[in-house]
Amino acid sequence: MTDDTLLLRDRITNTIALGESHFREFKSALEGPDGNKKPRPVKKICGNIGEALVAFANADGGELLIGVEDDGTVSGVPHTPEEVRLMLEAHKTHVHQDSELPITYATKLEVEEQTILFFSVLKGTTEFFQLPDGRCVRRKDKSTVPETVQKIQFDRQEIRSREFDRSFVDGATVNDLDITFVKSLTSNYLRGLSVERYLQQIGIAEYSMIGLRLRMAALLLFAKDIQKWHPRSQVRILKVAGTQLKSGENYNVSSEKTITGNIFDLLLKSWEELRFFLAYKTEFGTGARFEQRYIYPEQACREALVNAIAHRDYSLQSGIDVFIFDNRIEIKSPGSLLSSISVKDLNELKGAHESRNAFISQVLREHKFMRELGEGMKRIFESMEENELEKPKLSSDLNSFVVTLNNKSVFTDQQERWLSVFKQFDLTTLQKKIVVCGINGSELSQQDIYAAMNTEDRNAYDREVTGLRKAGILKQLRTNLSANKEAKNKGIDKSVVPRFKVEIPKKLSTVESNLCVFVKNLPYSTNEDEVRRCFEECGKVQKVILREPKAGIVKEYRFGFVYFYDSEAVQKAIKDFDQTQFGGRIISVRKYIPKLE
Repeated sequence: MTDDTLLLRDRITNTIALGESHFREFKSALEGPDGNKKPRPVKKICGNIGEALVAFANADGGELLIGVEDDGTVSGVPHTPEEVRLMLEAHKTHVHQDSELPITYATKLEVEEQTILFFSVLKGTTEFFQLPDGRCVRRKDKSTVPETVQKIQFDRQEIRSREFDRSFVDGATVNDLDITFVKSLTSNYLRGLSVERYLQQIGIAEYSMIGLRLRMAALLLFAKDIQKWHPRSQVRILKVAGTQLKSGENYNVSSEKTITGNIFDLLLKSWEELRFFLAYKTEFGTGARFEQRYIYPEQACREALVNAIAHRDYSLQSGIDVFIFDNRIEIKSPGSLLSSISVKDLNELKGAHESRNAFISQVLREHKFMRELGEGMKRIFESMEENELEKPKLSSDLNSFVVTLNNKSVFTDQQERWLSVFKQFDLTTLQKKIVVCGINGSELSQQDIYAAMNTEDRNAYDREVTGLRKAGILKQLRTNLSANKEAKNKGIDKSVVPRFKVEIPKKLSTVESNLCVFVKNLPYSTNEDEVRRCFEECGKVQKVILREPKAGIVKEYRFGFVYFYDSEAVQKAIKDFDQTQFGGRIISVRKYIPKLE
């Protein structure tokens, strides 16, 4: 052995310093109150050992330390030699008779002058593991949770992909890695570790009789020349003209960029390229200025890309393709979903997750390139919803998994026009959903509002409804008392009694007034429909409001306001109808200017 060998005692000391995680668990060998602790029964500790190791093997592998408290304090194993021997055999005696765990360590050693027991188990790839009573458990974050056999069973077709990142690569040495980059990660992980020890600590290298052996994960993550080890470690970004990819003479890819490199290179470089291709669009915004806006939420795009790079099937010699269509992005990664995860589970945001590439995912997570396992898809959905875009579409076949992000609003064109009237109020997404629910004068019950927001959160209801009422947008039709009375009289639940109605506030904003013309000297007998039909020659009309002269004035004429959906219609109305005849009277049409208060 050389000085670069990571001694087991050093590894355990480092493991204690890192604390409990999805890959590490500590168990005390003591019980009782402080100051009067005694050894826990051996039978219970053996049960804990069997359960923890089965859970790790059914998930992504991990390490178990007996004699260490949850906070990392080394309290030791004060049991007899025979009891210690029984504990060290627990990975055989306290699992199902048909289960043989892939144990790499089951040993006793001294740490901080205390005896502790150390177990290490690899992720199972060809079978699932059970406890003596037939139960299955799996590690999830820092907990051991029950799981069904069907959920854990491995499809034989997945074996190669699951084993790929953990397989040892003949002929690969540390010199094949980007040493400078690895050193920078090492210093942020645990100071003082050499590159060799760091690679062993995170499990992607092991010393053997012939020296340090690298797993494929080490090369995929850190290789200087990735082409030597994986020719299709790449992300290809294609900009497609239109909404469908064509071939042959009709091939419609307007630009194509291929990014090649190790995983860390792909994470950084492909994201920068993706942002360059699609991050912004220019719109004519408020204040008559051109503004740059995201076509797609940045977080949703980034999470989808990270998900593809981290969880793709590297055993397949193909790369990740990102298609940028006029109306959507498709991120297509090699390999189908694992058999233990379904599209339905992902769509329902159940937090379903399992790492195909256990070592790669662990390294990315330890270095904060990924967060909690299973949370990435949830963040994609939440980000799209927050930006009022359609839900992501997920699909999986035998060869690939695809995440599709559409740039289509969750609101229809009619609803968008309706919401534009309230643009000045900077409504939240939930408030917009309530306002849309009240289109065309619909009266809203509490149940209607909860359904519109798609939540049962009372705090959210109070917050959003109060905001709309203060803005003068949501008018109360019935008080809580009158709603109770009506519900009692009709024998219905109070929550279905209409309580509110959406109204356009009387005080106009600058935005709304810019879409309005003031019409004077209309015939007294005219109505709003007649005025609407006349002015729709200039553009789509939002609404018409007619008013009468003040009391005491002979009622010979009326005046009113015509609201359009765009400023061009306003200009056309002034140009075409000012000083023209309407119903036998010469009307005046000019841009509406609200009075200052």
